[in-house]
Amino acid sequence: MARIDNSRLWRDQLSPSLEDMEMLALEAYAHLPDEFRTLTGEIVIQVAEFPEEEIMDDLSLETPFDLLGLFEGRGIAERWNPATGEGPNRVTLYRRAILDYWAENEETLGDIVTHVLIHEIGHHFGLSDDDMARIEEGLDQEYRP
Repeated sequence: MARIDNSRLWRDQLSPSLEDMEMLALEAYAHLPDEFRTLTGEIVIQVAEFPEEEIMDDLSLETPFDLLGLFEGRGIAERWNPATGEGPNRVTLYRRAILDYWAENEETLGDIVTHVLIHEIGHHFGLSDDDMARIEEGLDQEYRP
């Protein structure tokens, strides 16, 4: 059996940029079940290299690689109100930590991004790990990020 040489496929590839990762996250979010997405209300999905120092301190993180994503916002009963000046819910994905995790595991980058989105949103709204696993299992088989 002849061996297929994939080295050419990777030779000129760069790791995904912040913009590439954000597009991947937005696409993954768009393919989550409607009932799950309604939990978030209006949401901003953004990507940063690492968490800010304040977040590192607040969460007592040892390294910036310890955090793949962070949900910031209000629950269903505490929805954003324009009169308060608070913005919509926000999920921040941390590019470098996600890429580090990707390099150490046998999962696709799209699956990791989808998993982090589901867990950041799900934990904030009180879903169990089993609930979130069912959401991941139920994703449209035609769409695998």
